[in-house]
Amino acid sequence: MTAESVVYYLNRAPESDPNDQTEWLVTALANYTGAELRELLYVAEEPGFFELMRGLFALPEESRAVLQHFLETGHPSAMKAAIDPKGRLTLEHEQRVRPLPGIAN
Repeated sequence: MTAESVVYYLNRAPESDPNDQTEWLVTALANYTGAELRELLYVAEEPGFFELMRGLFALPEESRAVLQHFLETGHPSAMKAAIDPKGRLTLEHEQRVRPLPGIAN
């Protein structure tokens, strides 16, 4: 198993060769669709986006996998999050009861 780290200088130019910026931009253009790049730019404008991403990537792999599974299997409008007085985050899916076909409520 190998790991690769890519660092992007979003708020300041790198001190090294200016061609580095061109290289990573060309790489991004080749690897993602225009729609994906526009979505990333749009989402990155959300306040706290980069701090949130750094926090997620700092989580232990097991915790991140559990959180990712939780988010992938639910519907955002049916989720609730709360932070208790000790600073613990609690996430839960709201259970929606669907009436059975043919039975009036």
